Amino acid sequence: MTTPLKETVGRYGIWSVGLRSEDPDRRGELAEAAAELEELGYGAVWLGGNSSAANAAPLIEATSTLTVGTSIQSIWQHEPDAAATAFAELESAHPGRFLLGLGVSHAKRVEQYARPYSALVGHLDGLDTAGVPAERRLLAALGPKSLRLARDRAAGSIPYLVTPEHTAHAREILGEAPLLAPELGVLPETDPVRARALAREFLEIYLPLPNYTNNFLRHGFTEDDLLDGGSDRLVDALFAWGDDQAIRTKIDAFFEAGADHLALQVLTGEPRDALPRKAWRDLAGLLA
Repeated sequence: MTTPLKETVGRYGIWSVGLRSEDPDRRGELAEAAAELEELGYGAVWLGGNSSAANAAPLIEATSTLTVGTSIQSIWQHEPDAAATAFAELESAHPGRFLLGLGVSHAKRVEQYARPYSALVGHLDGLDTAGVPAERRLLAALGPKSLRLARDRAAGSIPYLVTPEHTAHAREILGEAPLLAPELGVLPETDPVRARALAREFLEIYLPLPNYTNNFLRHGFTEDDLLDGGSDRLVDALFAWGDDQAIRTKIDAFFEAGADHLALQVLTGEPRDALPRKAWRDLAGLLA
């Protein structure tokens, strides 16, 4: 009997760019980190950037139960047939351990970007034909149309850079059954000035991207909230920071809003490809 997806991924996962490194010299380090995350009780790892089954395979091979998902694989850079072949190979070797997270990326990053919703529908059609089951793929859906597509053509949604209010809205559209697994940035920093400065530094690459800013505007923020690296109101809505209780309260707010699972991205001010393993351990202790 197949284990339901919500049980497979559990309540907590780690979102990381560093765990998708393609540097062969880091393979041992990544395998060791993945094994520790599994031991700490995280149910899933979500690979940031334009990731693929090839990035997930070493982590799956190094663990026994950890689910590994792409967050996200760009539909513009991976053809459906090639994605399906890679999926089938990994599924054959490690059944049920890989999830194909898909997204449309951003116009500023993709030369051929055009009609992203239609392109995503066409990509899903191609995956259907190539044999990737809907229950093993997830969409990085933000807006209502994409969320409905995640409900109807995938196993659910893995939205990035969102608030509990967006989570409640997404749950209403998705209904009860689909997986809703938002990403949440966690800043283990109690000084408000330092925490918000780290958050704004992180947001620098995202605030120029309309997919995100339009979503903020849909959910009650204003153009003023997008200025100067983001207002305190925006930063405090998007990130969990403060002492353990404050971080726990923010995490709980997402579950109260309807999340099934949280993909936790720990931000320490280190380079984006760092592996903040001590912070992952500390967070696991907070979540226990």
